[in-house]
Amino acid sequence: MPKSRLEAFSDGVIAILITIMVLELRTPEGTTWEALREDLPVLLAYALSFVYLGIYWTNHHHMFAAVHLINGTALWANLHLLFWLSLVPFATAWMSERGFPVIPTAVYGVVLLAAAVAYTVLQSALLRAEGARSILRTAIGHDLKGKVSPLLYCVGIGLSFVHERLGLAVYVGVALMWFVPDRRVERRVTAGHESVREPPGMP
Repeated sequence: MPKSRLEAFSDGVIAILITIMVLELRTPEGTTWEALREDLPVLLAYALSFVYLGIYWTNHHHMFAAVHLINGTALWANLHLLFWLSLVPFATAWMSERGFPVIPTAVYGVVLLAAAVAYTVLQSALLRAEGARSILRTAIGHDLKGKVSPLLYCVGIGLSFVHERLGLAVYVGVALMWFVPDRRVERRVTAGHESVREPPGMP
């Protein structure tokens, strides 16, 4: 079945989640830098979650650019991913508005871990639907970052019980690791389109 409706729905959900986080930001009670500094933890948590949602949106876009058709399994796997992403605003608010206590910081990591697992499940569903000759399969390769990220989230969750800032440092580190653009899928998709446009025999 075509993938256009799934992509449009996913784009809309992620846009709404970002909007929800913006609306939850409160205006500082004063007009001084000191008043803004009091709300700085909330702003920093918002920035981190915005980056995470942006990372998922860009990678989701690239992944679906490399596939042509989807099936029912992929639809449910995509909804599974969106479910966990929909909890990001809740986890962000619970963690940041209370000064980053241990349990909310660990729960934030659990949400990130579950979203990472859900993304891997969606990726596997698309690979099965596309078959062994899929452009996506060739582009992903060993997917080292995709395998390491869940392990780092588990480390971050554990460190949150030692000190919440240690857990946050791991979450920021994973975000920075994915913030660097991964061009594998983009290069493969571009190469595939060029091979279709070029007549046989051209170098």
